Amino acid sequence: MYGLNRYICDVLEEMRTSVKTLNFAMIPSLIEEVQTMANRMEMALSDMKDLKGLKEEIVDKKEEYETLKDKIRKIEKKIEKKKKK
Repeated sequence: MYGLNRYICDVLEEMRTSVKTLNFAMIPSLIEEVQTMANRMEMALSDMKDLKGLKEEIVDKKEEYETLKDKIRKIEKKIEKKKKK
């Protein structure tokens, strides 16, 4: 039962069946399959963590940007007032 959309639990169940029937020929490939799946899951979790961090950083930078825009407006108003004098 091989396919692209298998779950780790399915592979582990196949390993259990192999052990029960004492058919160890498939165990090495099943171990590799589980390892590959687990690596992909870890990478996905890491990517999700990175995305969360980036989202928080974007929010912080937007706030900083708005603060800087306000400062620029104030400075421009001061310059306008000095030009009028």
